[in-house]
Amino acid sequence: MKILLAYDGSACAEAAIDDLVRAGIPDSADCSVISVAEVWLPPSNGSNGYEPADPYLEELVRKQRERGEHAVAEAWTFSNHAAARLRQMFPSWSVKSEATYGSPAWEILNRADAILPDLIVVGSHGQSAISRFLLGSISQKVLTVAHCSVRVARGKIEVDSAPSRIMIGFDGSSGSKAAVDSVASRKWRAGSEVKMVSVTDPVSPSAIGRFVPPIVDAAEAINKSEHDWLMSAADPEAEKLRSAGLNVEIQIVPGNPKRVLTDAAENWNADCIFVGANSYGSRIEKYLIGSTSAAVAARAHCSVEVVRRPQDGNAQK
Repeated sequence: MKILLAYDGSACAEAAIDDLVRAGIPDSADCSVISVAEVWLPPSNGSNGYEPADPYLEELVRKQRERGEHAVAEAWTFSNHAAARLRQMFPSWSVKSEATYGSPAWEILNRADAILPDLIVVGSHGQSAISRFLLGSISQKVLTVAHCSVRVARGKIEVDSAPSRIMIGFDGSSGSKAAVDSVASRKWRAGSEVKMVSVTDPVSPSAIGRFVPPIVDAAEAINKSEHDWLMSAADPEAEKLRSAGLNVEIQIVPGNPKRVLTDAAENWNADCIFVGANSYGSRIEKYLIGSTSAAVAARAHCSVEVVRRPQDGNAQK
C-alpha cells in the first residue's frame, strides 16, 4: 500500500500519525511524508535572468528569500520528524521525507499525481484549527480534488490495543462497495467490529393522505421495498467483511446521511467512518461544499476515510 502523509507540525498532524495505528494499514506500506512551507520563494540573483536594478528592491527580495528559505528548512524539520516517528511506530514500513514550498493543498495534490498513492492522509485542521465543525481549508481541498482515497485523521491521545470499531456508510452504490472492499483488504486486530449503516429517506403521506388507507399502504410498500433492497445489497458485502475476520452488523436508519452517520459513529464510539466518494449522491458532489463525504469529514468526532477506486480517480481527472 502506498501512502502520502501531509504533515505541518500541528497537533492535528501529530494526531494523524497516531491514528494510523488503528487504520488497519498492512505491514508492507510505502509511506511518503510531505511538509509544505506556505511561502513564495523568489529566485536568487542571476537565476532565470532575474537581476533587480534597484538596491532597495534587491534588499526586499533578499529578505523575502531568507524568510522563505527559513520556512522551507522548518518544513524539512517537520517532515524528518514525522518520518522518524513513523519508522519507530512501523519498523517494516518504507518511509521517505520531503519538503517543498507553495500552496499546501496544491503541492500535496501535485505530489499525489506524481507518485500515485493509494491513500492520502491529512489532519482535520492545520496550525490554525478553529472547530471540529469547520474542516480545514487544506483538508477540504485535498478531500474534494484528490484522485485517490483520502483519510481525514483524528487520532486519540491514548492509543490502546483494543479491537477497532469501523463504520461504513452503505447505500448500494459503487462508492459504498469500494468502501467495503477497502475495509476488507486491511489488517485489523482480532475482534474488530464493523457497523454498516444505510440511511433511508422514507416516504410519508401528506397530512390529508395519512387518513386515506390506499395512500398509507402505498407509502409503507415503497418504504419496505427500499428497506428490502438495501438489505439484499448489504448482505453480500457484509459477507466479504466477515470473511476478512470482522464482526459485522447492518443497520438501516431513516434521516439525512450527513447527520445520521456522524451521530451514529459518535454514539457507537467508532474509530473511523468509511464512505465512498460517490456514495449518497453523484460524482458532481465532489465540487460541492455540501457533499456528504465533506460534511461527514467535517462533523465526525473520529477519523473519516473517503474511498475512491483508482478508476474513479482517472474518470474524475
